[in-house]
Amino acid sequence: MISFREALDAVRARAPRLPTELLDAAQAVGRVLAEDLIAPESLPGFDNAAMDGFALGAAHLTLPPDAPIPVSRRQFAGDGHGRLDGGACQIMTGARLPLGAVAVVPVERVRMDGEWGSPAGLRIRLAEPVPPDANIRRAGQDVQAGQCVLHAGTRLAPKHLLLLAALGIARVRVRAVPKAAVLCTGSELLADGDVPRDGHIRNANGPYLCAALAAMGAEVVLYRALPDAAEAYVEAVRAAEAAGAHIIVSTGAVSMGVHDFVPAALQSMPADIVFHKLAMRPGKPTLFAVLPSGALLFGLPGNPMSSACGLRFFVQTAARAMQGRADESPRRAVLAQALDKKPGWTLLQRASLQSGADGVLRVQVLPDQESFRIQPFVQADVWAALPAEAAHVPAGSVLTVYPIDADAAD
Repeated sequence: MISFREALDAVRARAPRLPTELLDAAQAVGRVLAEDLIAPESLPGFDNAAMDGFALGAAHLTLPPDAPIPVSRRQFAGDGHGRLDGGACQIMTGARLPLGAVAVVPVERVRMDGEWGSPAGLRIRLAEPVPPDANIRRAGQDVQAGQCVLHAGTRLAPKHLLLLAALGIARVRVRAVPKAAVLCTGSELLADGDVPRDGHIRNANGPYLCAALAAMGAEVVLYRALPDAAEAYVEAVRAAEAAGAHIIVSTGAVSMGVHDFVPAALQSMPADIVFHKLAMRPGKPTLFAVLPSGALLFGLPGNPMSSACGLRFFVQTAARAMQGRADESPRRAVLAQALDKKPGWTLLQRASLQSGADGVLRVQVLPDQESFRIQPFVQADVWAALPAEAAHVPAGSVLTVYPIDADAAD
């Protein structure tokens, strides 16, 4: 058996980088950038007013208190270049700053005499001194032209569209979507919609795996439930390869039972079995292989939590590497209760996070950790990793914790 960490490294080392494609920015949400994005222009693109008010020149800032300042022009958002001509300029938020202006005083910080357009005109008096650069947004203050604004490996979210649209970036180069197949083995599995009968169970793993793969950005191109037969399994794997699957996830038939035929079936193809059996729980019988087509196959145990754990860590690691994403950065939390475990095994436990009044993030490992139990998985926030070397993990230990769902990882 190899360790949990060694298994993750083995998956990363064999995950091929997917090709790239050019997409409209609006269609690229959820996709991963294939190259750094460089700002083609600055933000803001020109000096502009941060407030509705009056643009002032340097001479206005040195006038004695309450001195009248004539307002000689107006500047609205969308107006082009203008220039101060000795008086102040009434200006609106976002309007281009007139040449010669060094500050903007908000309208609520002045006293106004007269009206714009009247024979006597409009004059303002400053309620207090105005410092240079007050209430001005300088060109490039947010983003400088030529600056890297998003790095390759960023998974695009709606918030990124705000930046791309502001910079006029209409198309982006992203990684192709990983294609995945889900194969659930087991003659005991009922077909969707079947009435339960003696000795049979509903296929819970299949719908979960398909949904979780889609949430992490993969496209499920094949989904099958299979009987316990090596020939049916080999045919389904070949069908997944023919459908272009980069990742194939199968459940069941990887342990030591009479019908655990997956290792032998893969050897007959022949596939390169990289590892089979890990020093971790849940998921000890997990298998990872590389197929002749280059597709990565993950043989996950059939127990629901073994499948969920294998997908969360190994399949997610492969999908991230294929898309050029950085390794996940987990969080750290203080263990709320003391725990005993068998040394030499990494335990990935369903747990909940709690933030106390002291601001310390604590993790509470939930009861009933058997791999057939689904309810604690639904109640959990995170997977808490108990270190392999420890036999006793005291309360107050700092543990590495991972979001329960792969798509919530950074």
